[in-house]
Amino acid sequence: MKKTILVTSLLIAATALQAAPVKSASAKKLPEKKVNTTTQSPKVYTKSTNSAIRNQISTALTQIKNGQFVQASNMLLALTRRAELANEKPQLKYLLGVTLMEMNMNQVAAFQFVDVIKSADPRYTKQALEKLLIVTDRLGDETLLNYALQRIDVNNVPAQHRDMLYFRLAEIKQKSGLYSEAVQYYSKVTPQSRYYLNALYNMGLSQAEANQTELALGSFQKLLNQRASANVVDTNKVAAQMAIARTLYQKKDWEGAIEAYAKIPRDHILWHDSLFERSWAMLRAARFRSALSNFQSLHSSYYDDFYIPETLLLRSIVYLYICKYDEMDKVLNLYDKQYGPVEKSIESFLSSRKGAESYFQEINKAYTIKTKENTKLKTQISYKALRHVAEEGDVRRSLIYIKKLLEERRLIDENPQIKSSAIGAYSLKLLVNRTRSAKAYTGDLVKAHLQNMMIELKDLREQSSLIRYEMINGKKESIKKRIAGKDLSEVQVDENKDRSFYVQNGYEYYPFQGEYWLDEVGNYHYLGKQNCE
Repeated sequence: MKKTILVTSLLIAATALQAAPVKSASAKKLPEKKVNTTTQSPKVYTKSTNSAIRNQISTALTQIKNGQFVQASNMLLALTRRAELANEKPQLKYLLGVTLMEMNMNQVAAFQFVDVIKSADPRYTKQALEKLLIVTDRLGDETLLNYALQRIDVNNVPAQHRDMLYFRLAEIKQKSGLYSEAVQYYSKVTPQSRYYLNALYNMGLSQAEANQTELALGSFQKLLNQRASANVVDTNKVAAQMAIARTLYQKKDWEGAIEAYAKIPRDHILWHDSLFERSWAMLRAARFRSALSNFQSLHSSYYDDFYIPETLLLRSIVYLYICKYDEMDKVLNLYDKQYGPVEKSIESFLSSRKGAESYFQEINKAYTIKTKENTKLKTQISYKALRHVAEEGDVRRSLIYIKKLLEERRLIDENPQIKSSAIGAYSLKLLVNRTRSAKAYTGDLVKAHLQNMMIELKDLREQSSLIRYEMINGKKESIKKRIAGKDLSEVQVDENKDRSFYVQNGYEYYPFQGEYWLDEVGNYHYLGKQNCE
């Protein structure tokens, strides 16, 4: 195991501990007062006691240097509990935290550094903040990370950790809506840093949020160039391409957005989202038949578990534009069939469950199913709704954090030397409490997302009724203004393409007969004509 993280800290700590005398009760001159001889006299620590404590500290330091972290952590924990070592406690806690880091017990280590910071001991606060920044970054614990960031001075952070600090500070500014400040911090992350690619991406997002679309496109293109030689499904590469498409859509460059969305590879998880968003761009560009071609793929049986209620309504609107009222009626009925039960399951769960624990248990089932750890679990809420909530950024991060806490507990349980020791018992108690709090926090997040989803589904149900009304009355112009926007062309740019166009361009034509094949998904082409007079 590497011990480089300890070298500087231990040299400082060892010198301070060996040079500083251990203060005992006998070192203080107590005021004279009458003592009741019938009571037990207070315990007095002698020079031999001081010497024994110094020897224990020296032994712990030697054990750390030799990689005997379990023995050292137990000795340091015992020393932190001794009342006569109150003045040395920040130093001992700091050393205990560093030792626990070496044991991959990052959450327990984090608590040691927090205690040092709370002590406000100027000798170790700066070092404890640096280490807290590292362990909370490993854990993904935003609460403790923010606690550290609010107290740390960038100038005091070692150069090797500044990129991480700039990145985390930028994230906080971005979440607070301070996009200009976020961009400034993201721009300070160096190309050599493991945070650089994420910094480029987030910088582009911040610029897009500030409506600086040209700057955003530049940041995303820079990221794309950085990953030019990477695999076609490289996460950063695909995310950059997706961001370019979304920014072009934001600029109302419909054709540019359509072209950019088309570059998302089918084998990537973002392909499904890109197909939906590309359909919106096609609708805005009046490419109705192309949009309907996408819906054929979006609504295939391969995506039954995807929460995409808006796509069905969008499909019905396209049919309204081309006066395909029978097809429109089928799609609206399909919406009621698929999302009516989803809405009812969420409403029932929200009305009957109050505690955060029940929400966590439900989302944990969906997370377990999604990761293929146990696909036989049954959920009370529709799985497609839970799957969608589990992919929300805050919920996903929280679930990953809980997973890391459970891994830390497993590390202790599977190591008899740690589990049977004092540090093991102490750590398990901390982890149990922290896990309980994290699960409650996650449950509250899930409840909030489900409540928002409920509002969305009610709104979509109202829109579905409105679309059905327009279908019955044939009021196309009204539905255009209220739902699809006002800037759609009256002429469909793809309406003159028939079957021969696709055959001449290298396609093989097979009529759809109700059965989906995976190699055909994404290659459907709607060839119908509009029925409007």
